[in-house]
Amino acid sequence: MTLIGKPLPRQEDLRLVTGRGQYTDDFVLPGQACAVFLRSPHAHAGLRSIDISAASKMPGVLAVLTGRDYLADGFKGIDHIPNPLDAIDHTAKAFTKSTTGVVYQRRQLPLALDKVRHVGEALVMVVAKTQLQARDAAEAIVVDYDVLPAVVRGDDALAEHAPQLWEDLPGNLCFHVQLGNREKVQEIFARAAHVVRREFRNSRIVNCQMEPRSALGSHDPSTDSWTLISGSQGVVRQQASLADAFGIPSERMRVVSPDVGGGFGPRYSLNMEQVAVLWAARRVGCPVKWTSDRSEAFVSDYQGRDLIIRAAMAFDAEGRILAMDNQLIGNVGAHTVSYVPMSNASRVATSVYDVPEVAFEISAAMTNTVPTGPYRGAGRPESMHAIERVLDIAAAEIGMDRIDIRRRNLIQHHSLPRISPMGLPYDSGNFPANMERVLQMSDWGGFEKRRADSASRGRLRGIGLANYIESPVGAPRERIELHVDGEGRIDIVSGTQSTGQGHETTFGQVVADQLSVPIDRIRLRTGDTSFVKVGGGTHSDRSMRLGGTLLMQASAQLIKKAHLAAADLLRVAPDRLHRDGEAFVLPRRWWRDRHIAWAEISKHVEINGLPDNRNQRKLSAEAEFFGRMPAYPTGAAVCELEIDPDTGEVELIRYSAVDDVGVPINPLIVEGQIHGGLAQGFGQALGEGYDLDTRSGQVLAGSFMDYRLPRAGLLPKLSIEFANDPTLGNPLGVKGGGESGITPATAATFNALADALSDFTREELPMPATALALWQVIHHER
Repeated sequence: MTLIGKPLPRQEDLRLVTGRGQYTDDFVLPGQACAVFLRSPHAHAGLRSIDISAASKMPGVLAVLTGRDYLADGFKGIDHIPNPLDAIDHTAKAFTKSTTGVVYQRRQLPLALDKVRHVGEALVMVVAKTQLQARDAAEAIVVDYDVLPAVVRGDDALAEHAPQLWEDLPGNLCFHVQLGNREKVQEIFARAAHVVRREFRNSRIVNCQMEPRSALGSHDPSTDSWTLISGSQGVVRQQASLADAFGIPSERMRVVSPDVGGGFGPRYSLNMEQVAVLWAARRVGCPVKWTSDRSEAFVSDYQGRDLIIRAAMAFDAEGRILAMDNQLIGNVGAHTVSYVPMSNASRVATSVYDVPEVAFEISAAMTNTVPTGPYRGAGRPESMHAIERVLDIAAAEIGMDRIDIRRRNLIQHHSLPRISPMGLPYDSGNFPANMERVLQMSDWGGFEKRRADSASRGRLRGIGLANYIESPVGAPRERIELHVDGEGRIDIVSGTQSTGQGHETTFGQVVADQLSVPIDRIRLRTGDTSFVKVGGGTHSDRSMRLGGTLLMQASAQLIKKAHLAAADLLRVAPDRLHRDGEAFVLPRRWWRDRHIAWAEISKHVEINGLPDNRNQRKLSAEAEFFGRMPAYPTGAAVCELEIDPDTGEVELIRYSAVDDVGVPINPLIVEGQIHGGLAQGFGQALGEGYDLDTRSGQVLAGSFMDYRLPRAGLLPKLSIEFANDPTLGNPLGVKGGGESGITPATAATFNALADALSDFTREELPMPATALALWQVIHHER
């Protein structure tokens, strides 16, 4: 019986919920010291002087280090490689032809040198025998700051006379790219019957993963070898970046990522504290650990979103889309960590709709804020939000039904495969069928009766729909190894990294299915460059899409090798054997058939080697991939909610979704992924506001007292169905489910909010749409 598609309970859960997980802060090395960082209270300031004399003399202090010390040791800043590889051509960069002449990027030092450029930027590192001693010493450091004007919004940073972050970056503009045929699009807009223009500010998000960031560095001077233990979304890239910064061969830099309590994108890039503890370990001669507290996390963890999309769409008199003209401004923050969200947002801008002509303008702005990077969906939810809101607005202005305007513009199934205007090769996805099904699930047709019932109770009820598509890309290189031991146990070595997605279960299901062995005999090994040599980590729905494909290929190789080894053991021709479950069977006329399972075959190979290579005494197989493996998860969602006009509080009543994730290896896990993504989407839509003072750059929501994470009670009844219009892009038929929940969530929620408040305003609501913001709209206090 196949295990692929079965909702097996997660194999790792018992270990984790009984406290047997091992996260970074659980590691204790002999003689380890503790690190504390002195962080800037200012968003922008010159460093006139740093007086560490008193701190250096305090009890237990081993070192007080500054950015100048780091440079004096001959090390470089981290190259984040912010410009990603292209979504189609993995040999090219996503952004190349900038009107500025170059796509700007700069290395980031672990400690600020002459200036601090965001609240929370580290400028001094204290290493002491205990954490309390390090904290006391940090408080004794005296810094003379020259406070400078700050800028925190992307569009403000591009304005004339805005404060400049870096001397070599005029106008704070990292790049400016124009895509499509703007001249033709402008001609279409000039003769269009209807034009809709709106600005959408997709709010800044704090990652808030369950496990605070932590890093433990050590250095062996006898071999000049370094070891970093730190939870992340992949060790191979971090190994390469660290080796580059410290000027050593990669093989002398070991990176270990143990259990990880949440990633969501920001933990893919290297953080400066990871660099700093390694450097400090070399300086003081003992291991050094740092673990973030929540206050630090709010001003130092890489953040997400913060994109402005100025959307414009032209329609004919019947509501058919003629052209799109979007301007996107991405807030990069104070350091160039990642341009991925802007690349993704532009690629999926037309979504599942037939848009004949597109023009797109993308600007990346640096500001006095924490650097941003990919956050679950990474640009795709932002684009879905913009196009789905525009369609609702257009329907209202033209006088059409919201669903009819979508029916008129959806890409029809019979037209696939096709290339989207942004160059994506859509190979599958029944977009009209997904929308019609979610309308049935949500009882869209019966909504007006429910609205009237809410009105009778003094409540404002709204409903909203959003279609969506994703374009998973990510690192193009991945590797899988399979190893069989003498007991018949099978190890999977993978370059991906679970951050809570259940890889131990899903990877095990694929191998157990292919090799016909019990899943409890399979072990997944990841997160250690001592045995993981190649891999792109976990992000962008890539783990099962790439890793699953390689699991299939490696399993096929392993079966072939085992078949030949079994024949060698029995001294018969291979064609006399056939597979029966996990065994190879030799039929015999007078005696019982001879069955040889994986354990016996592996022991034979350990002693005698493989038939075609006697020096190879390990039954193993490997598969590697370098390139693009396109897949396009898609679907539709409906959100229904009520607003209390007296308080502005929102109650989510029901949420229905159809998600085409391809073949779900484990539907239970995929549904959990969708639920988690929805919680994050609802949080951004209704509560998570990282408020900053626009003049000083000070953080106004730097704790969970002010930054409103969603609680369990916020989530409504969730009705999730899977669809599968098959893709031929990989042998498992996988598209991806890690981002399906979050991608349409803010769009559907805001369409429902706008519907509920249609009698009060036609203006765009702020994100997040907090109770106060909605109350002000209802009572005309804005």
